[in-house]
Amino acid sequence: MIRIFFWLFMVLIIIPSDTKGQSGQLNIPRVDLMPNQPAPYNMLHWSRVAQQYDSFVYDVQKQGQYLPLVSVGMSGINYPSNKTIRLHSYVGSPDGSEAINVLPSLVGASLNGINKSSQFGQDWVTMSQDFFNKANGENIYLNNAGANSGSDWWYDVMPNLFFYQLFDLYPDINEEAKGQFKIIADRFISSVKTMGGSDTPWKVPNMNYRAWSFKNMQGNALGVKEPEASGAYAWILYHAYKASGDKAYLEGAEWAIEFLNNYPTNPSYELQLPYGTAVAAKMNAELGTTYNIPKMVNWSFDKGALRNWGTIVGTWGGLHVSGLVGEANDGGDDYAFQLNGVQQAAALVPMVRYDKRFSKAIGKWVLNLANATRLFYPGYLPASLQDASDWSALYDPNQVIGYEALRQKLNGLSPVSTGDALKGGWAGTNLSLYSSSSIGYLGAIVETTNVEKILKLDLLKTDFFHDTAYPTYLLYNPYSTVQTVLLDIGPAAKDLYDALTETFVAKNVTGRTSVLIPGDQALQLVLAPSNALVRYDHNLMLLDDVVVDYRQTNQTYTKPVRIKALAASTLIVQVNDSIDIYITAEDPDGGIILYAWNASGGFIKGSTDRVRWLSPAVEGKYIIKATVKDDHGNQVSDSIEMMVVNRINLAPQIMDIQKSALYTARQGVILFTCVATDPNLDTLRYSWTSTGGVFNNPGNASVQWTAPDLEGIYTITVKTTDQGNLSDQITFSVLVKDFKEVGGNLIAYYPFNNSAMDVSGHQLHGEASGTVFVPDRTGKALAACYFNGGSQHIIVQNNVLLNNQNAISASCWFNAVKLGDKESFLLSHGSWQNRWKLSLTTDKRLRWTINTLNGITDLDAPEILATDKFYQVTACYDGQTMTLYLNGSLVAYKSLTGSIRTTTLPLLMGQMLPDVVEYNFKGVIDEVKLFDYALTPAAALTLYTESTTALKSRFPLSEFTLKLSPNPTSTFLTIQYPADLGTTAHLFITNMTGQSVFEKHLPFSRIAYERFDIHDYPAGIYIIGCQSEQKIYLAKFIKL
Repeated sequence: MIRIFFWLFMVLIIIPSDTKGQSGQLNIPRVDLMPNQPAPYNMLHWSRVAQQYDSFVYDVQKQGQYLPLVSVGMSGINYPSNKTIRLHSYVGSPDGSEAINVLPSLVGASLNGINKSSQFGQDWVTMSQDFFNKANGENIYLNNAGANSGSDWWYDVMPNLFFYQLFDLYPDINEEAKGQFKIIADRFISSVKTMGGSDTPWKVPNMNYRAWSFKNMQGNALGVKEPEASGAYAWILYHAYKASGDKAYLEGAEWAIEFLNNYPTNPSYELQLPYGTAVAAKMNAELGTTYNIPKMVNWSFDKGALRNWGTIVGTWGGLHVSGLVGEANDGGDDYAFQLNGVQQAAALVPMVRYDKRFSKAIGKWVLNLANATRLFYPGYLPASLQDASDWSALYDPNQVIGYEALRQKLNGLSPVSTGDALKGGWAGTNLSLYSSSSIGYLGAIVETTNVEKILKLDLLKTDFFHDTAYPTYLLYNPYSTVQTVLLDIGPAAKDLYDALTETFVAKNVTGRTSVLIPGDQALQLVLAPSNALVRYDHNLMLLDDVVVDYRQTNQTYTKPVRIKALAASTLIVQVNDSIDIYITAEDPDGGIILYAWNASGGFIKGSTDRVRWLSPAVEGKYIIKATVKDDHGNQVSDSIEMMVVNRINLAPQIMDIQKSALYTARQGVILFTCVATDPNLDTLRYSWTSTGGVFNNPGNASVQWTAPDLEGIYTITVKTTDQGNLSDQITFSVLVKDFKEVGGNLIAYYPFNNSAMDVSGHQLHGEASGTVFVPDRTGKALAACYFNGGSQHIIVQNNVLLNNQNAISASCWFNAVKLGDKESFLLSHGSWQNRWKLSLTTDKRLRWTINTLNGITDLDAPEILATDKFYQVTACYDGQTMTLYLNGSLVAYKSLTGSIRTTTLPLLMGQMLPDVVEYNFKGVIDEVKLFDYALTPAAALTLYTESTTALKSRFPLSEFTLKLSPNPTSTFLTIQYPADLGTTAHLFITNMTGQSVFEKHLPFSRIAYERFDIHDYPAGIYIIGCQSEQKIYLAKFIKL
């Protein structure tokens, strides 16, 4: 039997002309510009699309062009014993995996009933753990296995948020995941504290960065900043608190969201802001905080100044596209991205359960978004308005892989399903897995009803880590008249509570039931047990102790005072000492707060939010309790436990690890020395362990390590412990490899002698575009190439010789005029997306990137580079190991296997990709050489030392030699001046990079011999010269 229940407003409200909608609802002005009924209307069954998408892309047996789209790696970088997922980011892209693709694909499929821990004979969930980068010490999820943080917060933070979502769906998948969950929270709280977050006293951190290096705990403030990341930070830390109960994470969440709440302008950049908006509403509802949700909600829809990012409104080519998210320029050149609209819905739809004032607006927006999202998918625009329709028609008949983007206008057409991959040379199509992998979020939320255009939105599906809740749905009626919607309540009797009118619209109903929704209004329906006990607790209404309404108004209440933090700078103090104790409290009603303190021992001085505790003379544990009270009589207490000791033991610190070598051959020996200090001057114990090899005296500070008989990169850990059992430890790696000279060829050589000609004999000549030939590091005119960091570059057309797959070495000299403002490219053959590149990172380090059939890997040099200084770099890959040499010395290495990918793109110097000039290098490049084999350390050193002897090319050394003694020397050097030097002469000393070390003018009357003190010179090879107008005398000397 169908029961019909009517719900109507008891009071007619006159609505001012500048507002509209039902009582208690807040408008979102951007949504007001959207149609109530988008047209044409064609709502896809998004849950079915998500399920079919998952079955398609995770089918390792698929055959055809660019298929299969997934493969299984047999060993991970971070978990070598685990398999890994190799999922393409685009159809026709390399199969290197991205976390922003893989993790949402697992979450989205799981939300739609697919068990990704056991599907097609694979545990995809466990495989995805290789994105947790523990091998390189980052200890967070990043977009690639082996990646480094610090370049872009979106790629560094969101993988951790997606992992948290996955963990909520699979909390018992394995112990490793539980450990990762806590480590991530610890890393995030540490970074927030390093940014300035504090509770002694309370201080909001500065999070206005582009990114954050979690490994180095340093911010990157260069380029376009992403302050919206504070929202994603808060989302992660608040849910870490909810899962663990650790108040430290709660403090971190509040610091992050307070930064966002206080931010003066719209920080919208990608998709971290909506997650911040959602968690802010959740914290208001659950904690009683007072964050400005209307401001944040409107930020999530309005255009932000950082990149005109916002929610799109209007029609393109006669089609309603309102609700999509992307570059909302409102000037005829908008650019919507599939991923962003879907993820914004995943964040903001559950938000309305915590702040119901936006229910109607969000319901209307999702109707527009869910309808327009079909335009990203093949078959919903004519083939002429798509750029991969032929592939889709042949291989994807269900049309479940969508495009990355929808462009308002492209080549005179509108709209066009497209993307950035083809233009950037990243893939063979713009069909985007990283975009479509999130469609499961939309599929889990959106369900159609018996009334076209009235959707039933599930408010719990993407509300991760939510407290116990009854099924809750949002229904928006876009019509101007009352509509009857049928709902399947199920066999158990339910009472239907509408949180928007705060009334029961039906009681004790089962089966198919209908409700009436007035025109242009919404219903937030909770399916609660029949006859449940009603209880109110301040802002909460509960049925059988389960919250059904977070903003109830049926019963008046005052908001209670709350304690945000009770803290001391340390919880351990010495006897008869003193320490400040801080309490941070707030009254949401803005009233006066009174403080009361007491301690179980010692004495408290003061009675405000900061007091001084004088510790007692007896060791033990003592409780300090603080009580805060508002002027309504509401009060709350908190306490901390202090430990009083006779002596505070401080942990030792490892200052350095001295190594006799960075690498060794099999069964070779390296001497390691751990340099550690102890603040208490305790005697330290040492413990050395390794993943291979043996130590002669593993209990000493200095040990000899004998390498194993198997090549590889081995991990060494040393732990030092003091007499109070406090410890410090450090882990580092050692390369064990028998470097052997192998046959090979020079592919190309560009000495830049006033041209970009290749002098190797292969005629792979470069074409200089705007570059200027300048003196090289020796001063030789027109012998190096200057790039201005704008559009200047050198291009070498692609050739089969450039596409060797087994091994490669690339070397050059460079002198950067500018560093750190962006990643800049020295050499690039298809960049990281297609083949390889050599670049300078935003933290001023060299980065060597190789894209093989087994993955994409970055290798960073540890040294911080300086501007206006010449360096020589050699980067190698031999099919097993990546190596990086700076000035002839091996400075970094990493394991990587697989054939190097080929590309049709040209080789570029000073630029990333054709038509991509945002990362162009500014400075001088010289002596570019490419080899089809990997140079050994000895060969790399020879390459460097031979090129440094180019200094001699300026001078006729064979004719005039300066006499020196002794040589080599470690103390003093004596020079015999030539008798025929002339009346005017100049003395100079340079190191082997061409840097001036010493110079002076030689007077006409000079002594025959002169002694120079070189005690302070670094060990190495130097060139000394005496130059007159007619002659120059040179010699090399060695400083020991």
